[in-house]
Amino acid sequence: MLEELKKYLRIDGSEDDVTLTLLLEAAEEYLSNAGVPESESKLYKLAVLLYVALHYENRDPSQKMDKLNFAFQGIILQLKEWGENE
Repeated sequence: MLEELKKYLRIDGSEDDVTLTLLLEAAEEYLSNAGVPESESKLYKLAVLLYVALHYENRDPSQKMDKLNFAFQGIILQLKEWGENE
């Protein structure tokens, strides 16, 4: 998943691999805590990628991320509903 994430973020080198791996793990934990079970669905993968992109590209805590955060929350709601209907 790390290589796929680096392609998504257009990162060529490996100097941020530790940070990206931490963010990947945090994304999975965040989704789990939000009631979203881990899955192989494309929507789940997109939620992980968006979470990492949000936190990697906006490392300044004073910046607002409302627009992308809204999209991310919408995906979480869909994944939760999908998980409950299985």
